[in-house]
Amino acid sequence: MKLRRSRRSKRGRIEIIPMIDVMFFLLATFMLTSLAMQRLDAVRINLPQGRAQAMPQNQPLTLSVDETNHVFIDKQPVRLDQVTPTIARLLRPDANVVIAADDHAAHGIVVQAMLAARRAGAEHFLVAVHRD
Repeated sequence: MKLRRSRRSKRGRIEIIPMIDVMFFLLATFMLTSLAMQRLDAVRINLPQGRAQAMPQNQPLTLSVDETNHVFIDKQPVRLDQVTPTIARLLRPDANVVIAADDHAAHGIVVQAMLAARRAGAEHFLVAVHRD
């Protein structure tokens, strides 16, 4: 006796139309994102020639401590009690302070200098390291 299969086995199909829809959506998203990143309001102009002082670059303030525990701000030696007023005078808004401490500098002096910089208004600290 021959048994019949109640269901016919169908071969699987890959529906490509939803995949095309997703690809067009991603394409449109990336195109709109790249257009939003460009400055479209800029007008091409020819600027006149002239001499002017260079605008200050956004250079971070450097707080250094050498191996003899002397403190420097932008290569100018200062005493530890002068760090707060000196940094308050030199610090620009949203400027970073780079901490460059020697390997053999006392940890306590480095921390005291950082705390003095924080009292002067420094919020962002970067630690300088030597790349291998």
